[in-house]
Order: sequence, then C-alpha cells, then structure tokens
Amino acid sequence: MFPGGQPNMQQLLKQAQKMQEDLARAQQELAEARVSGSAGGGLVEATTTGAGELVALTISPAAVDPEDTETLADLVVAAVRDAAAAAQKLQAERMGPLTQGLGGGGGIPGLPF
Repeated sequence: MFPGGQPNMQQLLKQAQKMQEDLARAQQELAEARVSGSAGGGLVEATTTGAGELVALTISPAAVDPEDTETLADLVVAAVRDAAAAAQKLQAERMGPLTQGLGGGGGIPGLPF
C-alpha cells in the first residue's frame, strides 16, 4: 500500500484542495488571456481568449473583394484556426503541469489539455 502504513487523509485532502485551487486559478488566467492568429500576411486577424473563445476579428480593407468573397472566408477560417492553435498551446503551457499526475499523465479525459 503506502510506505509506512495508511495515508494521512487530512494531508491528501489538503493536497486535493490545493490542486483544485491551482486549476481554478489557471482556468481564470486562461479566460482572461488573449491570443491572436492571422492569415493572408495579416490581412485577417482573429483574437481569442486562452480558453478558445473568439472575442475579436479584424479584416483589412485590402482583403475585401466583392468579386471574391470565398477567399475572404478562407482567410477568416485560417485566422480563427491560427488563434485557436495559439489558445491550445497556451492551455497546454498553463494546465499541463497541473494535470500531468491525473489520468495517467496525459491530462483530464474529455478536456482539451
């Protein structure tokens, strides 16, 4: 079982509470963080929270061609994907160390980190 006998339940509860507080703090930081992604050499820029919520989209007038809205749509999708990738990287950086010991070392099943 455990070296030296039974685990100290009070100590385990304190550790669990600290982990929960650390996770909540990291989640709050992610919700407040902003990351950006771009496409078309900066013609379209998307900004998301660290949690992946799209909060802003900037389109340069040079990207707008009424005859070619398909390219603009592709640029928007690419910029949003780029921002989402940046958010996932930030999540891994912030949450990874906190979740390594859970679920066999790969994070929490069902969560994106």
